[in-house]
Amino acid sequence: MWAIIAANVVAFLYQLGLGEQELQWFLYEHALVPRRYFFPAWGDANGLSPLDLTPFITNTFLHGGFLHIVLNLWTLYIFGPALEDRLGPARFLALYLLSGLAASVAHAAFNAASPVPVLGASGAIAGVIAAYAVRFPYAWVRVIFPILFIPLFFSVPAMVFAGLWFFMQVLQGASELMSPFGGAAGIAWWAHIGGFIAGFVLLPLLEPSGATGGGRRRAWYNGGPWESGR
Repeated sequence: MWAIIAANVVAFLYQLGLGEQELQWFLYEHALVPRRYFFPAWGDANGLSPLDLTPFITNTFLHGGFLHIVLNLWTLYIFGPALEDRLGPARFLALYLLSGLAASVAHAAFNAASPVPVLGASGAIAGVIAAYAVRFPYAWVRVIFPILFIPLFFSVPAMVFAGLWFFMQVLQGASELMSPFGGAAGIAWWAHIGGFIAGFVLLPLLEPSGATGGGRRRAWYNGGPWESGR
């Protein structure tokens, strides 16, 4: 997990060192632009090869700002360690990358005409949340939900937290489909959904045989805006 966090931080520091024009081109090249794959002529005209599939993974290591990366990596730090203990580093990395890939595919499928680069680790982290809820369904998740400037604290089982979180993503994603200009701008709901489903499906396949115990662990989660962008 620490290698994943380090890779995200290094990529973000590299982004910070780029000029405005360099950064714009870097994001178009390495973040995920769905239109380049569904409209190859547009991609070729803009110097974006539709044959280059690496952005489906590389976009998950890029972020749009300090708040974006801090919230994503904080969430990974909350849910990642216990899951990595159970899976081992190699299987945890596979879960993370495959969830990120599924998130990218889902976003591209539901936003085929979009020329806007999408980036961020939250699709992969959604897979980690789903796998955590499957592996530790009765672990308590301590949620911090700000109401104006007053923090509200409450605890829920991981499976309840994950279920409610997933329901909200589906609700927002469906709402965006029915009213494309009515949703929250800049949030890739379908990437969250795709990553979450991947984590839910992959956990039983990746978990070592003979692993037991649901673990009544405790995690902290900031129930405010989970991310900016994706």
